[in-house]
Amino acid sequence: MAETHNLEKAELVVLGGGPGGYAAAFHAADLGLKPVLVEQEKRLGGVCLLRGCIPSKALITAAEFYERIRHADQMGIVVRDVSLDMARVGAWRDKVIGDLASGLDLLGKQRGIRRIVGRGTFRGPHELEISGPDGNQILPFEKAVIAVGSSTSLPPPFRKSERIVTSDEALFLDRVPETLLVVGGGYIGVELGSCYAAFGSRVVIVELLDRLLSGTDADLVRVLRQRLDQRGVEVHLESRVVEATETADGVEVAVQPREGEPWKRTFDVVLVAIGRKPNTGNLGLDKAGVEVDAAGHLRVNSRLQTHLPHLFAIGDCTGQPYLAHRAKQQGLVAAEVLAGKPAEFDNRTVPAVIFGDPEIAYCGLSEEEARKAGYRVKVGRFRFAANGRARTLGQTDGLINVIAEEGTETILGVRMVGPLVSELLGEATLAVETGAVVEDLIGTIHAHPTLSEALQEAAEAVRGHALHAARAVQRPREGKP
Repeated sequence: MAETHNLEKAELVVLGGGPGGYAAAFHAADLGLKPVLVEQEKRLGGVCLLRGCIPSKALITAAEFYERIRHADQMGIVVRDVSLDMARVGAWRDKVIGDLASGLDLLGKQRGIRRIVGRGTFRGPHELEISGPDGNQILPFEKAVIAVGSSTSLPPPFRKSERIVTSDEALFLDRVPETLLVVGGGYIGVELGSCYAAFGSRVVIVELLDRLLSGTDADLVRVLRQRLDQRGVEVHLESRVVEATETADGVEVAVQPREGEPWKRTFDVVLVAIGRKPNTGNLGLDKAGVEVDAAGHLRVNSRLQTHLPHLFAIGDCTGQPYLAHRAKQQGLVAAEVLAGKPAEFDNRTVPAVIFGDPEIAYCGLSEEEARKAGYRVKVGRFRFAANGRARTLGQTDGLINVIAEEGTETILGVRMVGPLVSELLGEATLAVETGAVVEDLIGTIHAHPTLSEALQEAAEAVRGHALHAARAVQRPREGKP
């Protein structure tokens, strides 16, 4: 039996080194606290950096480059014998991850943060047991931030193998599957399905619901779906995988549609992308005296405290949306509360991006959500087909919707699909977060030619006079006060 060591009591322990956890630890150190960071991985960054956001965007970027090079003749650039070397793509992906992880390690050391590698579980409300390469260690603490994140889900009839994978493994395949079945039409399934389709896989998506990207505006999804169709991605909605059996040739999958005949097909690889679950099981939370809800999430107040005020929780383990930037912001707020500052997590909106082709990005309320909330709504729509920069990029599919309250013209939400809309989302989120009005976007000069002009013109369209919109209604412009 491994020997147990007792460690010196910590002023603050942060359990988890993902985007929320390291943000909380770093900011707490900047504010004069002395945090101890406990993380079972040797590197900081959590799922986002090591098995999620960063490796997926590295692959997606490589896939976009590969596809654009193959179609560069449309711009008069003839490239012959284009080939894909997945080993080198993987090496580049790993370098991106490694460089960022090394940077986090350096930033932690510069702040004097003590790190312990191991899995931490609660022995009581003020004590952790850490199991790791240094054996079992008992760490007493005054206060703690729980930032344990979430993990992939793999329910029956699936069993993980070399051919049946989750996003954790799909991001690190050493080859392009000849055929790929994606189970789940949420953002992970759509992103990775689009990526491997660009690499050359024959991709099939099976989704239980009646649409892809459930909860996302239908007019945005429609643009992305058209692109999937153009790529030859086969989509089966309202369908369920009822059996998955490995054979010598791959994985034989049986699919049952809600209507119509069931079908069977064999795939090279099956990617199961049907959601994630919080990592709150086997954490000893009952010993700490902290309860979780039916889904395993920790309940917190606006100061990120559980019902025990010395125990904080942030990120995926506190519920949806499971987004790295939400966890980071919560980590910053938790650190400020711990440092005695009057901070709260009270943001009006958490922006979101789906890195499909084209991208989808949104913040604030959709038109439907705004109407359900009782607002009288005006919507300004502008299509990228009329944007000069989109034309020069050869990426004209998509549109921007600005949702505003009638009368006050307060911007309630912005919904976008199109080229690099992820990079336009910051301005849109700022508008919603600060309660900006339509005139604030209209009266701000946007550089030309840029994609951001489309956001300005969508704001103009709220008033019916977008400069480059077809059949624009000519009305006198109101001056900015």
